[in-house]
Amino acid sequence: MPTFAILGYFEGGRSVVAMAEDPAWFARVTQAHPQAAPADAAFIDRMAEWMRHGFVAALLAVLAARVVRWYWERRHGVFRLTYPSGRVVAIVRGVSVLEASRMAGIPHASVCGGRGRCTTCRIRVEGPPEAIVPPESEEMRVLHRVGAAPDVRLACQLRPRGDLRVTPLLPATAQARDGFGRPGYLHGAEREIVILFGDLRAFTKLSENKLPYDLVFLLNRYFAEMGHAVEAAGGRIDKFIGDGVMALFGLDGGVEAGCREALVAAKDMAERMQSLNRALIHDIPEPLRIGIGIHTGPAIVGEMGYGAAVSITAVGDCVNTASRMEALTKTYACELVISEAVADRAGIDLGAAPRHEIEIRGRVERLVVRTFTSARDLPALERTEAKKSRAWSRSAQ
Repeated sequence: MPTFAILGYFEGGRSVVAMAEDPAWFARVTQAHPQAAPADAAFIDRMAEWMRHGFVAALLAVLAARVVRWYWERRHGVFRLTYPSGRVVAIVRGVSVLEASRMAGIPHASVCGGRGRCTTCRIRVEGPPEAIVPPESEEMRVLHRVGAAPDVRLACQLRPRGDLRVTPLLPATAQARDGFGRPGYLHGAEREIVILFGDLRAFTKLSENKLPYDLVFLLNRYFAEMGHAVEAAGGRIDKFIGDGVMALFGLDGGVEAGCREALVAAKDMAERMQSLNRALIHDIPEPLRIGIGIHTGPAIVGEMGYGAAVSITAVGDCVNTASRMEALTKTYACELVISEAVADRAGIDLGAAPRHEIEIRGRVERLVVRTFTSARDLPALERTEAKKSRAWSRSAQ
């Protein structure tokens, strides 16, 4: 608009200059608008001078005011938000985190437009307590509805009073359904869980004599049986790794129920392997064998990954220990190795199962494990009993 206004001003001036070249037009204008008296002309010139000085003074005052405001804000009212990418955004008091993201061009989910309803803009906040304004009752109600952790806030409602580190918990493309209540550990939490690792024995040798189609068919049959065994016991498949499987137990029902579920799953996996071998007796030269390791302990649990590969998983020392225990099935020529802690938390008596004290790389203390030639030799533990234990743990929570 200012550019068009200036162009219009110059175009009008050019038109007047062109018309002034006509003596008749100039005479008519002079007759209709006689020249002002010398005193009036001097007054008009003074007014024009005052206006020019006033305009320049106002412009300088605005620029000075902006400099003063910038300096004051840097001294008293500017806060810095640090994002996971390392981007730092400076804001003034009264600006919400969601507004800061938008002003800085940082993608941030907000299905409801910042009205504190969808919860898709929620963030994890780190910083001094005095910089975090306590949530209002409406925000508290929304956060409680989705089971948010204490350090989780709505970006559209939080107006910082100091420097903070903020981490958006949902992708910028999140939809309304993504704001529904989900377990708090999905955002990352340390929990006591149970980890089961299972791996086929001598599968590399078997695969050397199989066509790719036959190998894929065989693996899918095996994965399906193992997956059904884990899910039927109440566990969650974490991932399939090559010809191995990793499963988590006790995420919702507690570690005691998780230990019982893992043992039920291990026994069922052994039974399903026996059935699978009978079904494939004419397709494989020798029966498939599996090694299973089960351990329990604290781990970091949450949704991890990138893009379509995001899933719930666990990382930590106990996960590595469970993997090494599965490898011990080769050392002890057995099908199942469990830590004694699993049996204790499950509340079962393992009888005369061989007991070993082993050293785990990276651990100072020796670990006590129990071995079973076949996982089918585990004491009887009904699936219904494991489910009842899980239901009781949920009600207790």
